[in-house]
Amino acid sequence: MGADPAVVGPYLASVLGDDRWRSVRIDLIAAGMSNLTYVVTPADAPGGRGEDAAVILRRPPTGAVLATAHDMAREHRVISALGPTAVPVPRTLDLCTDPEVLGAPFYVMERVVGIHVVGEFPPGYADEPVQRRAVAHSLIDVLAELHSVDQDAVGLSDFGRPEGFAARQVRRWTKQWDATRDRDRPGLDALAARLAETVPATERSSIVHGDYRLDNCLLDPEKPGGIRAVLDWEMSTLGDPLTDLGMMFVYWPEAGEERASTLSPVTALPGFPTRAEVAERYAQRTGTDLSDLNWFVAFAFFKFASIIAGIVARSAAGAMAGKDTSGYAERIDPCVELGRAALDDGAI
Repeated sequence: MGADPAVVGPYLASVLGDDRWRSVRIDLIAAGMSNLTYVVTPADAPGGRGEDAAVILRRPPTGAVLATAHDMAREHRVISALGPTAVPVPRTLDLCTDPEVLGAPFYVMERVVGIHVVGEFPPGYADEPVQRRAVAHSLIDVLAELHSVDQDAVGLSDFGRPEGFAARQVRRWTKQWDATRDRDRPGLDALAARLAETVPATERSSIVHGDYRLDNCLLDPEKPGGIRAVLDWEMSTLGDPLTDLGMMFVYWPEAGEERASTLSPVTALPGFPTRAEVAERYAQRTGTDLSDLNWFVAFAFFKFASIIAGIVARSAAGAMAGKDTSGYAERIDPCVELGRAALDDGAI
């Protein structure tokens, strides 16, 4: 659904100038709950799935979407701009803005072969605590690299509006929650109101990913700790870099914790640093003042809860092709409580 091989094959053959793409195999990647991601392989590749030959196609979810969501041109633009920097991203190959081709804009990029960690490390990979710590340090250091990129130098000076970013983000995600309510949730409404009342005055600016976490990265298969590519840039913009750090903490359970927000307990394994240690390393690498971090952690839980509510609503409307969303609605209220705790108790 969403990527007909009979359409994609001839299109790729034309734009890539290579007839081997005229007949293709397309597989929907199961990971991800927003934009749809497909592996596209020439039909005559060895075994029908040749890794070296494959490319990746990204498009919005099928069905109706919010007007400002799932912008393929923005995602393509930021990945292309970051290509020459120290931030590891796939090489982009094509952007199609004509909705007549697949029913929505889409783009094509190279396939990066790497370890994708969702619920656990694969057997034999990062078995030792020192290797897991290396993975964590790479995640922090790549985020620091991203936040140090000169947006003007890479052509992204107009990629967002840093002034008033935090307040605008609260309004945006409140609006998104209002547009995709699965049911009445007074706690989520209250958290939105609290965030709007307590927006930090500090204005920092960098390129931000918007959903930075372990399972949005591909790890080096040969060297635990190396990151081959950062993926899923659909929420990227210019704004406060603490947005990314706060969001990463949503997905960073520590030993002994069970967080409703995370799909993975990986960071609770021996070797992974605590969230406080992550913050310390990030501050050392970037020199960023972290005095507002608790607000950004609370905002991240609010944003996450709003995203999950949107997924639940789209799933109910039949617009989540190939995705299992069972149990997602039950994650929302615990995330609201974690957001409240970040504001009231200083919890990160």
